[in-house]
Amino acid sequence: MRSSSSGRRWMFHGALIAAGAALIAVSVAGATTVASPQAEARPAPSETANPSAVVDPLAKDITRLQAEVRRTPGNKVAWASLALSYVQQAKVTVNPSYYPKAEEAVDRSLAIDSTDNASGLAALAALRSAQHDFKAARSAAMRGLRIAPYNATLYGALNDAATQLGDYREARRAAVKLNELSPGVPAFTRVSYSYELSGDIASARTALEQALSIADSPADQAFVRYYLGELEFSQGRPVDALDHYEAGLKIDPGYYALLQGKARAEAALGRVDDALRNYRAVVAAAPQPEYVIEFADYLQSLGRTAEAAEQRAVFAALNELFESNGVALDTDPTLFYADRGQADKALKYGAAGIKIRPFVEMADAYAWALHAAGRDVEASAWSEKALALGTRNALFHFHAGMIDASLGDEAGARSHLTRALSINPHFNPVHAPAARAALAAL
Repeated sequence: MRSSSSGRRWMFHGALIAAGAALIAVSVAGATTVASPQAEARPAPSETANPSAVVDPLAKDITRLQAEVRRTPGNKVAWASLALSYVQQAKVTVNPSYYPKAEEAVDRSLAIDSTDNASGLAALAALRSAQHDFKAARSAAMRGLRIAPYNATLYGALNDAATQLGDYREARRAAVKLNELSPGVPAFTRVSYSYELSGDIASARTALEQALSIADSPADQAFVRYYLGELEFSQGRPVDALDHYEAGLKIDPGYYALLQGKARAEAALGRVDDALRNYRAVVAAAPQPEYVIEFADYLQSLGRTAEAAEQRAVFAALNELFESNGVALDTDPTLFYADRGQADKALKYGAAGIKIRPFVEMADAYAWALHAAGRDVEASAWSEKALALGTRNALFHFHAGMIDASLGDEAGARSHLTRALSINPHFNPVHAPAARAALAAL
């Protein structure tokens, strides 16, 4: 299992996509403006929802929009909305072959109007973020804001891209502006993440609780419950996390991210049968790469090595599928291959990833790849960058501790490994026991 915050990097991305698609689509009958900022900023919490509950409506929406662009091929808003729907469909179905279709639709929208097309630029920002091209995503968002300076969706896109690019000041400014324009769930959840990255867990929790208090739809409530669960699990509170996941599933039983969180919490609490059942349901219905790796690690911790190897083969295939459709996965393959001792592959993904995504999680992953390659002095420098914000992340501290141990810094190793286990003794079913063993050896 990854540290639970690993999935947090996409907590707003799917929300932006689906909200933008729905609201741009409102105007495809001929209007050329994007919907109101308050409406646009609403999240779509079920970005990883049950395909039976989400794919059919999305497919219907795509069919309707395809008919619209055939009827009115000069409708830039319809093309932008179609692009957003394709990106959302790619995420929901874990089928990256929709990204080239989204690319074509974005191109058509911007070819119709490249100078006054905020909807097209919002679609472009969403697509580029999905492809992990965060510089291009930020550029598209900023171009859109020059056209529509009060567009909350574009400020959300700017916040997300700036965060992944490691520009935390710009990300905070965008979140503040989003909150000014449209105080609500998207603003509070982004502010919460900003606090979490800086290690202020109390403020992060308060912001999420504020988001929950104003969530006015079951989907929004389930969305916030998921991230409350993620926050609690990351800080070593699996019982509290499980309460949030289960509360969210009562509201939205088809939101598979909640089921994945539930499985992780059950694993931490020793509920093996429940955890196995729920992990299997998650990876069967929504085989997100990080879910597959997490399940493989859990199987490995149980001694089910053959089943773990099967899941790792699934991840490798998924990684190839994403790459062949223009999506550059970064943190997941870097950590995956470093954990497997395949240093060359880990370094390849790590070096590429740190260029396109100089975020704290990528700095940590690159440090671990360098450690796998025996380059511990360099690894230590990158590990320090990962921890520079004060993020309370057990995996970061575990990696730092193991790197220090390799460098012969016993005091540093002891400090970081102790810190990892104090933050979250359940942070990973393979690495947490390794941290305890390393401490005992020291």
